[in-house]
Amino acid sequence: MGKAARSISSMAAGRSSGLNAGRGGDPLRSGSFLWRFALGVTIASWLTAGALAAEQPSETPGWLKSHVGDGAGQIAAVVLQRARALYEQKVAAGVVKNPCYFAMDATRPSEGGFGKRFYEICEADRSFRAMSAGHGSGRNIKGAANFANGKECVKNFGNALDSNLTTGGAYVTAETKTSFKGYYRNAAKQEAILMRSFVQFDGEGETANARERAIGGHPAVVLKGIHYRSMARSPYANVNGCVPVGTLVDYAGGRSNGCTSWSRSDAERIIPKLEEPTTVYIYPESQDIKAVAQAVSARRSLSSSSPYWNAFCLKQIGTPKFWAREVLEPILARYRRAPEPAASPVPTCKP
Repeated sequence: MGKAARSISSMAAGRSSGLNAGRGGDPLRSGSFLWRFALGVTIASWLTAGALAAEQPSETPGWLKSHVGDGAGQIAAVVLQRARALYEQKVAAGVVKNPCYFAMDATRPSEGGFGKRFYEICEADRSFRAMSAGHGSGRNIKGAANFANGKECVKNFGNALDSNLTTGGAYVTAETKTSFKGYYRNAAKQEAILMRSFVQFDGEGETANARERAIGGHPAVVLKGIHYRSMARSPYANVNGCVPVGTLVDYAGGRSNGCTSWSRSDAERIIPKLEEPTTVYIYPESQDIKAVAQAVSARRSLSSSSPYWNAFCLKQIGTPKFWAREVLEPILARYRRAPEPAASPVPTCKP
């Protein structure tokens, strides 16, 4: 018999003996009830402790601890802790089987030596990789609200539809769609086709509208200066035999429409690994942003016990802000009340 069982048996015997002596030996009047109550409380406490333990991430392996820190190419402790907890939770639930998981620290700058703020962690083969990633540009709606972000550091975050803002929290990767964007001249001055893949993210909580917002990950490339050229034999030609042609622009490490954007070379490595769903954790969440904003407002310096924020970017932005969809979407709705432009006709082109 184990120690816990012996303790319960002793407690039962003691309660039964003492209570029966004073109650004429009737166990139904008090002793049995108290025993069942004590046993129920004990079991409930064990179950609660077990549930809480299951929610905690496992001990960070030693090889991974060397990548934790605030230096270039490192991951902040709180970001890794939450990313691992999310991954282990989804693995335990059978949602994820991918051996790798991902994280992003949107408080870091997008450029320079500290610009590597997106992380690929594969604990099975002890690999860790830090790389650049874009953040949500936000928008400046004249006369209504300015929640635009600079190219280097993120000040504004949010989860409103059409806000183009980054939303921190938990995501699981879903399907990948690849679409034709147009033709461009490559470095060899040859005609090339831009096909861009997009990995859809599904979220929960404040990120639950990720699919509605078309939030996901994709290469940070786009065609600018689009015009149309006659190319009737192209499989991508429209009904008028025209195709879009433009100049390829790589904005790796810059701003996106709220998605996570990677350089073309990094995307070529990452996207194939996402054929099997996995987790992506993006820091900071709204409560982190609000806590840091309160600390800044109170002129308290951030310490190791304070909410985390990259020191360089905090100095650049002053006070971060989270724009909840309940606040921002009515503003955007008023902005959208202007008459919709007439649908554009299918582009035509000259032979």
